[in-house]
Amino acid sequence: MIYITRKLEFCASHRLFNPEYSDEKNAEVFGLCNNPNGHGHNYVLEVTVCGEVHPETGMVLDLKTLKKLVTDEIIEKVDHKNLNVDVPFLKDVIPTAENLAICFWEVLEPKLQSGKLQELKLYESPRNFVVYRGKSHGRVD
Repeated sequence: MIYITRKLEFCASHRLFNPEYSDEKNAEVFGLCNNPNGHGHNYVLEVTVCGEVHPETGMVLDLKTLKKLVTDEIIEKVDHKNLNVDVPFLKDVIPTAENLAICFWEVLEPKLQSGKLQELKLYESPRNFVVYRGKSHGRVD
């Protein structure tokens, strides 16, 4: 089994806010990330696909193909956007890094034509990131 990874970047803003919470509870739970005007990140997304090497091409999947898929389905839809209001597939989602990774997986996984989506790693900053490996790896709902 071979694992290939493509790294892409995007900039976006968001506000961590649960509409079922009071203003006080939102401030307590989400702190500075609950700023009513939001805040932004320079995100880095790493998408890892695994599979067998095709004997004719020597590749699991052409990385250009993976880049195009992720760019078309994720990056173009979230880059320079407010994740709370501008991205239809994030409607009614609290845009934490954890929830973003899950939603990105749900968008990408059914569209992957070759290989198997193995892992998404989403960095909000160089020090803060999440890793998601799909439902079969123990997703907690």
